Amino acid sequence: MSPGTPSGLAAVSSALLAMSRQLEVRDVLKTIVASARRLLDAEYAALGVPDDHGGFAQFVVDGVSDDQWKAIGPLPRQHGVLAAMLHEARVQRLADVRRDPRFEGWPAAHPEMSDLLGMPVRDGEETIGILFLANKRCASPDGGCGFTAEDEELLTILAQHAAIALTNARLYERSRELTIAEERSRLAHELHDAVSQKLFSLRLTAQAATALVDRDPARAKDELHQVAALAAEAADELRAAVVELRPALLDEDGLVATLRTQVRVLDRAHTARVAFTAHGIRALPAAQEEALLRVAQEALHNALRHAAAGTVSVVLERRGQGAVLRVTDDGRGFDPGAVRSAGRHLGLVSMRDRAGGVGGSLTVTSAPGAGTTIELEVPGG
Repeated sequence: MSPGTPSGLAAVSSALLAMSRQLEVRDVLKTIVASARRLLDAEYAALGVPDDHGGFAQFVVDGVSDDQWKAIGPLPRQHGVLAAMLHEARVQRLADVRRDPRFEGWPAAHPEMSDLLGMPVRDGEETIGILFLANKRCASPDGGCGFTAEDEELLTILAQHAAIALTNARLYERSRELTIAEERSRLAHELHDAVSQKLFSLRLTAQAATALVDRDPARAKDELHQVAALAAEAADELRAAVVELRPALLDEDGLVATLRTQVRVLDRAHTARVAFTAHGIRALPAAQEEALLRVAQEALHNALRHAAAGTVSVVLERRGQGAVLRVTDDGRGFDPGAVRSAGRHLGLVSMRDRAGGVGGSLTVTSAPGAGTTIELEVPGG
């Protein structure tokens, strides 16, 4: 396929767009190798991300079955032609890798490879990966067509965009790790403020009941009823906090089931009425589902902890190829324009960052005394 033809340009454009849409590092790597193998019509493709110990932190292949990959054994080390691609930082186009003096063999279960085209993936002066393809397919009955200069040019373009996509994915994951750490710190404070206060009240009430048992049994009985009520409230608060702290099982339960479970727990744990409905939702990219979940959690937290809401509605519905999440409360509301004062306190900056990170848009509608609506729309994939 020539990158200069209309069909070739469309294929290259499609591959580059697919790379840019992925946010998880592993998904980016898989998209890169699958795109390269398809565009250059190769039997095998692989991309390795080196570590600092002479091996590879990640190594993704395309064209090899799961059973074949398991039979091959441990990840390769940085030696032979792989090491040359890493350390010499230049293209390696070989008619037969087995005849190269740097070739050191491969495991018994490894597929047979001959012609090879390898390319360093570089971020500035740093080599952050190596992308290579093997066994160029061709129409010749005797095979052996080999990779061409045109293939090399195309792989160079892919490698340049792969570097951008991989760097962006790494930055996204680091940002998400920091956000999760901040969320856990916030939840720890909430756990202390809510549950600890209830446990302190429970302790005082139990002491009062003990003092009243002999001289006023009726009042002591009332105090013990209060102890039971406080203990139940503390248990509900703790359960709600644990739900937020526990990693959401999106992969196993799906976004709808995960949100429904969390809303059900929050409805039991708080005096406010919390309801959830979903319409026409289908599976979305993992990063978008996580963004929808986290924004819903933040909006629910704001409504229940800060807005003094009596009712909170969570709606998730399909919109085009994507979805829209809407969290509405009847609480005290605020001025969305006061981003510096209210934005940080209510997590709006974090929510906007999450929306932007998955190509979505966040809309905040609120006014003092008029409640709040948080709406996040994601485009799907």
